[in-house]
Amino acid sequence: MKIVSTIAEVRAQVKAWKKEGKRVGFVPTMGYLHEGHESLIKRAVAENDVAVVSIFVNPMQFGPTEDLESYPRDLEADAKLCEAAGAKLIFHPEPEEMYKDGFCSFVDMSGLTNALCGLSRPVHFRGVCTVVSKLFNIVMPDRAYFGEKDAQQLAVIKRMVTDLNMDIEIVGCPIIREADGLAKSSRNTYLSEESRKQAVILSKAIFMGKKMIEDGERNPETVKKAMCELISTMPLATIDYVEIVDRNTMKNVDLIQGEILCAIAVNIGGEARLIDNFHLSV
Repeated sequence: MKIVSTIAEVRAQVKAWKKEGKRVGFVPTMGYLHEGHESLIKRAVAENDVAVVSIFVNPMQFGPTEDLESYPRDLEADAKLCEAAGAKLIFHPEPEEMYKDGFCSFVDMSGLTNALCGLSRPVHFRGVCTVVSKLFNIVMPDRAYFGEKDAQQLAVIKRMVTDLNMDIEIVGCPIIREADGLAKSSRNTYLSEESRKQAVILSKAIFMGKKMIEDGERNPETVKKAMCELISTMPLATIDYVEIVDRNTMKNVDLIQGEILCAIAVNIGGEARLIDNFHLSV
C-alpha cells in the first residue's frame, strides 16, 4: 500500500491501473478511522480490483464555530487499518493541495440540503459537494462508498452524481454500531465517560421509533414526540432535530408511507454533536 499527498501521484497510479483494465473503488474519509470506515474499505476491496482511500479533513465543510482544529487525526493508525482492510492507496493531501490560492469554484445544491443538518450547518453541504466532486475528478473511481449513518450526505452525493452526469456508482453501506448500540463515529472520542453513557440514548430512540412504525404507527408526530421524550430523559442530551422525511427528497411527511428516513441529531454534554437514523419502506 502507498500513501501519497499530491493529485499528480494519485492520477498517475489510477491511470496505470486503468490501463491494466482494473476497476477502482473509492472511500472518501476525514480520517481517524473506525470499524465503520473499515466496513466501507473492505466492501470496496471485495467489489473492485483496487481500493483507494482519501484521508482529508476538509476545512470547507466546517462552520466558523465547529471543530475543524480539534477534529481527531491519526494517520499512522489510519494507514494500518487501511492496509489490513486491503486498500492499495491512501491519498492524504494538505489543504493547499486541494484548494490552490485563488480557489473560487464551488458545487452547491438546493432542496436536499435545506433540511436536517443543512439547517444547523449552513455551509456544510456546499463543502461536502465541492470536495467530493474534486476527489471524484482526481481519483476517477468506478464505485464510491459512503456510510448510511450520514444519510443526508448519501442522498446529496447520489443526487449530485445524477444531476452532474458523473459516471460513478454510489454505494451506501449499513451503519456499524458499538456493542451498546451507539453508532460508530470519530466524534465519539470527544465524549467524557458520563457523556458516553448518556449518548446511547440516540440509538435507543432510533430503535424505539423504528419499532413503533413496524408495529403500525403512521403518524410522524406521534413517533417524533415519543423519541424526543425518550432522548430528553438524559440530562446531558440537547436535541438539534428529530425528523421523519421522504428518503429521496428530505421533505417532511404528513403520513408515514413509502421510502422514509427518520434522522436525529443530538448534542451530548456540549462535547459532541452526534447523528443517527433509520430508514424503512412502508
